[in-house]
Amino acid sequence: MTGSRPPILIWGAGAIGGTLGAYWARAGLPVTMVDIVAEHAEACSTTGLSITGPVEEFRQVVRTLTPDRVTGQWPIIVLAVKAHATEPALAMLAPHLAPDGYVLSAQNGLNEITISRIIGAERTMGCFVNFGADWLGPGEILFGNRAAVVVGEIDGKTRDRTRQMHEWLKIFEPNAVLTDNIWGYLWGKLAYGAMLFATALTPDSMSANFADPRRVPVFVALGREVMAVARARGVTPIGFNGFDPECFMPEAPLEEARASIAALAEFNRHTAKTHSGIYRDLAVRKRKTEVDPQIGIIAELASEAGIATPVLAKLVALIHDIEDGRRPMAFETFADLLPIAGEG
Repeated sequence: MTGSRPPILIWGAGAIGGTLGAYWARAGLPVTMVDIVAEHAEACSTTGLSITGPVEEFRQVVRTLTPDRVTGQWPIIVLAVKAHATEPALAMLAPHLAPDGYVLSAQNGLNEITISRIIGAERTMGCFVNFGADWLGPGEILFGNRAAVVVGEIDGKTRDRTRQMHEWLKIFEPNAVLTDNIWGYLWGKLAYGAMLFATALTPDSMSANFADPRRVPVFVALGREVMAVARARGVTPIGFNGFDPECFMPEAPLEEARASIAALAEFNRHTAKTHSGIYRDLAVRKRKTEVDPQIGIIAELASEAGIATPVLAKLVALIHDIEDGRRPMAFETFADLLPIAGEG
């Protein structure tokens, strides 16, 4: 069944990579996963990876290795690690990428910039994922809700390999999109991602944050700052799952931005994944977040374009304060953004 299909290596078997790997393996694709947690790799390889939650529940054995056990070269490597782990992961996987192979970035942020700089633009493919999933422990992942999955080349030119990857992604998400504007989706996700970082300043759920009128000005200001940088870079952002980037452009009426925030509250009300992965990093796994490579990079690009992003800058500082134990996860911490955001 799989003889004519090229082998796929998924580097990172957590929430995104593990869910994708389980679906692909169940469909018969020749997939192998890599993960730094030895207990997780062992469970996936033996008793199987358990996908739980409201979308679908099943257990699938997926061959999973720790990085030191990877051998040979692979034509396709899906990178599914946290954004701040991108460069270390690339250093480990680069020797295993075939000369004519490519890396697909199934991550949050603008990691395609880093990947293309290190291994070459022609060996980099972009991907946008917004489905909800959480790594619960060795061999167990919660699949909380279906959402947008998009694939496209970073130069905007659709190739045979792009179409093939699109077909494979449809095994997991039947409504997966093939696009010639992957940067538009990635920048749209950056604005939404900035808002999710703000929700992680408190213990409240994503939907509760978006539904709170007191907090809406912060979400509006974050969306507007990211969209201003995207426009300066010549990017046309694309919306998804309730988020409409046009509502956060400088000329857009405030009512439209507020309506988009309300749509996000409604979308997140219908998922078993009630809190973001950022929240889990801070409150559950007690580890550093992706705030610098995801949000910090926006501030850097904004500075290059001469655009002020004071709310984004303060958000990064507040996340670092929580990471380092200087502030609690509480509304009082979130409230420090309100004077900077204005009336939104």
